[in-house]
Amino acid sequence: MSRPLSPGGLYAEIQAFYARQTRLLDRGRTDEWAATFTEDGVFEEVVKGERLEGREAIAASARKRADATAAEGVQRRHWFGMLEVDHEADGRLGATYYALVMSTPTGGGLAVYLSAEAHDVLVPHHDGWLVSHRSIRHDAAGPLESEAPWSSA
Repeated sequence: MSRPLSPGGLYAEIQAFYARQTRLLDRGRTDEWAATFTEDGVFEEVVKGERLEGREAIAASARKRADATAAEGVQRRHWFGMLEVDHEADGRLGATYYALVMSTPTGGGLAVYLSAEAHDVLVPHHDGWLVSHRSIRHDAAGPLESEAPWSSA
């Protein structure tokens, strides 16, 4: 980045990045959404065992999902919250957040499609940021042992 930001300014900038990014995806602008990842970006969904490598693969997968939900007459909305942003020594950022994906069929009611915890590695790019690695862990996969001290596992 060409300008220093206060911690609060950086936090607000990252929130704005995610607001733009999720709106692109929710509006079906999948190529523009994929352009918010680095050329060699990685997108992982742990519960699905899916690991996409490269912006083109990420775009193709997003396009396929967007086409399928549109064909079903469903609107998806992504909401990211409870954001934590950590500085890495090399100028990258680590961003951890909760994600909700909601579905609304035409003429129907809202339903939560999934909830997850996500971790991104963000790299500076011109006057903004790109995702170099996104890892998503769906809540349906169950709690991590370290997150469930009461677990007998």
